Amino acid sequence: MIKKLYDKCVKWAGYRYAKQLLAFEAFIESSFFPIPPDVMIIPMVISKKKEFIKIALIATIFSVLGALFGYYIGYSLNDIATQIIEFYGYEYSDEIKIKFQSEGGFLTWLGILFTAGFTPLPFKLLTISSGIIHFNLISFIFICIITRGLRFFLVAYLTYKFGEKIGPLLDKHGARWSIIIAGIIVIIAFIIYFLL
Repeated sequence: MIKKLYDKCVKWAGYRYAKQLLAFEAFIESSFFPIPPDVMIIPMVISKKKEFIKIALIATIFSVLGALFGYYIGYSLNDIATQIIEFYGYEYSDEIKIKFQSEGGFLTWLGILFTAGFTPLPFKLLTISSGIIHFNLISFIFICIITRGLRFFLVAYLTYKFGEKIGPLLDKHGARWSIIIAGIIVIIAFIIYFLL
């Protein structure tokens, strides 16, 4: 099923209304859909190189809006939130809510959310869980804008620069490099936080 959805998203990239489909796909991916927008960004940028900034911007804006929808699901629709989390093979426990609502839990969750927004971790589970634990909404929006923007602009720029070579490269090494980059950014953010 996932393979069919993946192939469908790649196919959408060639459609006349590809930008609208990318917006839709980025929105639903942040709240429940399993396929990341990258699979559309890469072929779209290859076919329309001069529009790589616009393509990345569309993915970022609608991914953040989708993240807010995911947050709403977790905050207000507990049964649906639990079903989505279980669909992805995870379990929700009330202990998570208690643990991450503390002051130390806030910083930990901030780091987890930052990493999930930039890496292949299932972002939708973090957006929904952020709603469940009532994570600070302003911080949530800020982290989503930064991480999703960094990720999609990086993918779009690398595709613009290296063309069709970037697809196999990201498939092979993308997860490793995104985790390394995210780790470095999280460490820098914590250093800045504790120095200030």
